[in-house]
Amino acid sequence: MVNLIAIQMTSTPDVDENLAFVDAQLASLTVSEPTLVVVPECFARFGTRDREQLDIAEARYTGKICQAMQAMAKQYGVYLITGTFPLQGDEEDKFTASSLLIGPDGKVIDEYQKIHLFDVAVKDNTGSYKESTYTQPGQRVVTCNTPIGRIGLAVCYDVRFPGLFNAMGDVDILVLPAAFTRYTGNAHWHTLVRARAIEKQCFVVAPNQTGDHANGRETFGHSIIYSPWGDVLAECDTQPGMIQAAVDISDRDSLKTNMPVSQHNQFRSDFVK
Repeated sequence: MVNLIAIQMTSTPDVDENLAFVDAQLASLTVSEPTLVVVPECFARFGTRDREQLDIAEARYTGKICQAMQAMAKQYGVYLITGTFPLQGDEEDKFTASSLLIGPDGKVIDEYQKIHLFDVAVKDNTGSYKESTYTQPGQRVVTCNTPIGRIGLAVCYDVRFPGLFNAMGDVDILVLPAAFTRYTGNAHWHTLVRARAIEKQCFVVAPNQTGDHANGRETFGHSIIYSPWGDVLAECDTQPGMIQAAVDISDRDSLKTNMPVSQHNQFRSDFVK
């Protein structure tokens, strides 16, 4: 059995406050089986201007945020997905929206950099979003083989681009930290996340930001864990907190045997010539 956990947050501009919230949630766990914990996109600072993310952008794996998350993973003995937080980009005025997978030993296993950037107009009180102004897009699809299964990493707006998930190949667990807006979340969150679970025949852990943030941004909440059949295993409402589901990764085996979607997919990367 593997315990899947999503932490839902109303992150603030205060990094220490947000780190303390994650630590408090982890401290409440009793870890008796392998555990994967996922926190939302922009967990360490949210509710500020995008430009202010540059102020906390860290060198890779040596900064305060990264080291705090490594220490928590080791202290509590969990696999930890760091949502996203800013790491220094190739240019001084750019950062990568990086999601790290950290092992129970506190070591970084791999890093995914958000590929699809949210440059859109939305009918909410923010109105216009342009992540590409300060965010350097990622270029690499990331999957990781671990003792708890093969994990695929994606972030928020990525969920709208099924080609990314097709490129991952087979995964046991898909993690999808997000900061979905309330407006787009009401319309599409459950549909999109559930679709990824069904098409990949995998477990999906999708923690979201929630509530009203310091800069007026509104996020949807409803962090959710789906089964490979698309069943809801656990879901938050709109309050900060934590959800969890104990799953047997081998449950995927009979589903993939009875409905071998990946084998039938004539657009998979090893099939298309």
